[in-house]
Amino acid sequence: MYQPINVTANWKAAEVMQRTSEWVHTLSGAEIQEIQSALVEAQRRGKGMADLEQEDFPLPTLDRVLDHARQVLEDGLGLFLLRGFPVAQHTKAELRLIYWGIGKHMGTAVTQSSNGDILGDVRNMNVDLNSASGRGYTSNQKLTYHTDTCDVVGLFVLRTAKAGGLSMICSSVAVHNEIARRRPDLLEVLYQPFTWSWQGQEEPGGLPHYLQPIFNIHEGKFSCRYVRTHIISAQRFPDVPRLTPIQEEALALLDSLAGSDEFHFSTMFEPGDIQYINNHVLLHSRTAFEDFDEEDRRRHLLRMWMSVPNSRALSPSMATIYRDQRPGAVRGGFPSRTGKVIYETVGALE
Repeated sequence: MYQPINVTANWKAAEVMQRTSEWVHTLSGAEIQEIQSALVEAQRRGKGMADLEQEDFPLPTLDRVLDHARQVLEDGLGLFLLRGFPVAQHTKAELRLIYWGIGKHMGTAVTQSSNGDILGDVRNMNVDLNSASGRGYTSNQKLTYHTDTCDVVGLFVLRTAKAGGLSMICSSVAVHNEIARRRPDLLEVLYQPFTWSWQGQEEPGGLPHYLQPIFNIHEGKFSCRYVRTHIISAQRFPDVPRLTPIQEEALALLDSLAGSDEFHFSTMFEPGDIQYINNHVLLHSRTAFEDFDEEDRRRHLLRMWMSVPNSRALSPSMATIYRDQRPGAVRGGFPSRTGKVIYETVGALE
């Protein structure tokens, strides 16, 4: 029988909102100046995202903040927010290079789709989230609670929506522990493999689905990976076993707890926010949003999927997605099937 997990990331909404000093860092004037000076230095050296190295974007002061952020992400509450960068002072191209430069100090970016995009644009591209290849970051629809396919996901907010787009976060550790208390039989189910759809990200000629559990414990560390839409999407394949009633009940309880006011908190992004989340211990969601009519005012975030040097070891049952389960390995993401890496998507720059 699986037992409750007692770690710092086991929090509920009221508690984490009382502890913002642990995970919210408002950038000082000196730190903002350091980032802007690093941009100037990278430009002076003629560096773009493809050839930018950490030393090309020097951040001697902010490095200490980012080191602390990695510790909070892995062994603390599981989230960290940098707030207050003046995005209005910079072009889109500059903001992309700034975010990429900060990311070079935070970890190693991995590709986010079979197209090879490594710096994703989170925008409404009118893609149906529930379609066979639907991905939440290209839709304005409400997202269910989920994890991204990497150790740490970072979001840099360039513009917010006309209405909606509320960010919601909860601890998958706390949800796990509540299921253990209420329904240990359903907790057992969540440790067993489910069939997931690749959502079109599989290798050419490969199966369009794979097996993976939602909860894991390996070498004393908990990890959750959950995207319900990918599990439901796999049901369209005739060779995939139908979800059993107890599996459906387990998923319903997980969703219900994550969406309850007791477990999740919500926040509205501000332009200039950079939010980091440890996907192994937190779930996140987003409300539906309405965009402005004007193209240059539409909601736009930059997303980076990252491996970080202090990540946990993962179970071999996560090998399909993470491939290398060793702690600190560069892993996760959806591999590029084109052999290329894309640093900006079509229409990303206005």
